[in-house]
Parts: sequence; structure tokens; C-alpha cells
Amino acid sequence: MKGLVLAGGKGTRLRPLTYTSAKQLVPVANKPVLFYALEAIVAAGITEIGIIVGDTREEIKAAVGDGSRFGAEITYIPQEAPLGLAHAVLIAEPFLGDSPFVMYLGDNLIAGGITSLVDEYRELGVNCEILLAEVPNPQQFGVAELAADGRVVRLVEKPREPRSNLALVGVYMFDARIFESVKRIKPSPRGELEITDAIQDLIDRGLSVHPHTVRGWWKDTGKLEDMLEANRIVLEKLEPAREGEASADSRIEGRVTLGKGARLSGSVVR
Repeated sequence: MKGLVLAGGKGTRLRPLTYTSAKQLVPVANKPVLFYALEAIVAAGITEIGIIVGDTREEIKAAVGDGSRFGAEITYIPQEAPLGLAHAVLIAEPFLGDSPFVMYLGDNLIAGGITSLVDEYRELGVNCEILLAEVPNPQQFGVAELAADGRVVRLVEKPREPRSNLALVGVYMFDARIFESVKRIKPSPRGELEITDAIQDLIDRGLSVHPHTVRGWWKDTGKLEDMLEANRIVLEKLEPAREGEASADSRIEGRVTLGKGARLSGSVVR
């Protein structure tokens, strides 16, 4: 199984932060949000990873390198313009080949990683698995409508009148059947090849699409308020560490991590 990480967006909704940095490199708890995605994929046993890159490709390459720091082998796949998630799948076909793959949006965070989800996908043997989360503002996301028996009936991208509050989370699992679906769909009114349309085509062709509703927290950090909330959540869950040195006249209060090599003298840290 391979990984595909999307890191080609410009991050206009995160300005002014993204005037000087790619949105996938904005830090959450002092670590670029993209690194969480790469670590989650590797933790699931996937080490061949393609990264879709756009205008900020040099920044992404400089930060990630060849992937060895994550225990992965990275292939960079340039996208000439942000033409949609399904377009990213299409241009990644030479890299992905016949392998099933997990697609992870590089500015998303999911509690607990994706190892159990990848295991579930492998065990079920379905053509596609999508992650869903209940949200108060579904009109801002791709939305799934489920039948009474839990089957996925319909997917719509940013509907004006959502038929449910189940939003697509930015992690998907596919087999190679998705490539045919991407080639069958047409650009949406906003000029993009929508992944929701491609998954709908899988459904229309009678292929298996399994929904998994996420019960833990999930954050799309594409907006400033969501980035701040992600920082708060991650920092709250960090276990304090005392790897550095603190003198007798120093005081450490609260959930503080003192990194290896750090030295405190006559200080109060909160």
C-alpha cells in the first residue's frame, strides 16, 4: 500500500501566516502540520509516499527532504495548478500504479492517527473507504448521505442545502478502480475535478465504498481559527517532559516540556 499526501494548496485562508510559509508547514505544537500526516502514514506501515506539490514545492522539499527522517521514501509530484483533489489522484497514477493507497490532505489532523483505519480497509477488502465526521457547518465540506443500513448513497461537494451533517474528513483509501472514475467525471462549476464526484462514480458503478464515522477529534487547519484550535488540542494532550536541566532557583509550572539540552537558571516557566 502507498501513501499520497496533498501539499499543493496556497493557503489563502490562512493569510497572513502563509505569506511567508506554505500552509502545510505552519506549526501545530511547534511541528509543521504536514509532519503529522507523514508520521501517521508511516505508523500505519506505509513507507512509499508521494507528495503533491504546487507553488510552494521548494519549501516543502526543503522541510521534508527524501523522507528518511520519517522512515519513508518520498516522491514529489508537481501539480501545475490547484485543479481539484481528483486531479491530484489522476496525476499521481504513474507513481501509485496498481497499488491501493491512502490519500491524506496535508493540512488535516486526526486524533489517534490512521493505523486502525488502514487495517480496517485492508480487512474489509473494499474499493474505497471514506472518513466522515459530524459537523455544524456541512455546507463548507463534501457531504455524505447514508441510507438507513449505513450504505453511502450520495456525495455532494459543498451543498447549499446539505442532506446530512456528515462531512468528508481529509483521509481516503482507494484501490486502482478510482483512476477510471476520475477519468469519467467532468470539472465542477468551480473548474475542479472533485473527489466527491469520483467517489460517487464508484458508487454508481456498483463498487464498494465503506463509510467510517470518526468519533475522536479531527481538524482541517485551513482557517486561522481551526489552526489555533488544533494547537490547543495537541498541546493539551502532550505529556510534560523534563529532559533538560533546571537550576535550584528555577521554577517550572504547569504542562511544560523542557527539551533535551535546554538549561534553566533563575527562571520561571509556565
